[in-house]
Amino acid sequence: MPVVRYFAAAQEATGLDSERRTETTLGALRRAIAAEHPGLNPILPRCAVLVAGIRVEDGAALAADDLVDVLPPFAGG
Repeated sequence: MPVVRYFAAAQEATGLDSERRTETTLGALRRAIAAEHPGLNPILPRCAVLVAGIRVEDGAALAADDLVDVLPPFAGG
């Protein structure tokens, strides 16, 4: 089961540091977390979502041991 890690505003919106998920594609995962964590909806479209540290398309398959990071935009630079 992939593990999703939430950072900064995404962590605040979900109330979670991380959670295990059962979705098998990134697109399915994005839809599921948006539905289960409505507070995430305003920022999720602007978040970088990385699978094993790499940006991938929503159709990308998720492996059981993948780490998925949800990173909101950060200020500064």
